[in-house]
Amino acid sequence: MPIKVSIVEDSRGTRQSLAELLGSSSALRCVGAHRDAEHALQKIPAEQPDVVLMDINLPGMSGVDAVKRLKPLLPETQFVMLTVYEDADHIYNALAAGATGYLLKQTPRAELLGAVEEVHRGGSPMTSNIARKVVQSFKQTAALGNQESLSPREQEVLELLARGYLYKEIAERLNISVPTVNTYVRRMYEKLHVRSRAQAVAKYAHLAGAETGRPPVSRT
Repeated sequence: MPIKVSIVEDSRGTRQSLAELLGSSSALRCVGAHRDAEHALQKIPAEQPDVVLMDINLPGMSGVDAVKRLKPLLPETQFVMLTVYEDADHIYNALAAGATGYLLKQTPRAELLGAVEEVHRGGSPMTSNIARKVVQSFKQTAALGNQESLSPREQEVLELLARGYLYKEIAERLNISVPTVNTYVRRMYEKLHVRSRAQAVAKYAHLAGAETGRPPVSRT
């Protein structure tokens, strides 16, 4: 069964281009294309998409606020931000709102199609330079304080999560079992007071930036 995808993008040309791109893949099906967040809030719950491609800079309500409103209504839907913004505030706010992936609009079309399939499989796709900067932010801090400090192994697991690895892939890479990966992830969630992979990555990167006195992700 094709992966159902909804689009939220204010540019008519970009919206049509994305819909055509999704239509070119037998693995994907575009079920809706919306010009603003308000229209998306009305229509997307009925569309029941597996994945939503969400712009940030929309007229009226922002894409980040739209994700924050839609995620509780569609807990199984994965939201991927597709935007021109690559600064720390936008990335942190989007992930904290419930987005699972973060891609720049310059992402090659083949990679974009692959990212939609990846997020549906449980991954967390990010444009490579953004993922690299987030991962680097983990290495810029030695400790975050007693309550939020992660063990070296937990940091390794979180770095791999930030790079989009699935639990099985993390287990293979670190030569540990999948249940052990689950244990590390559960401990991380408890320490960081979060409930999802994206929130864990966002909060840890944000705390790392605060600890070092500079933002975890910077504009290139």
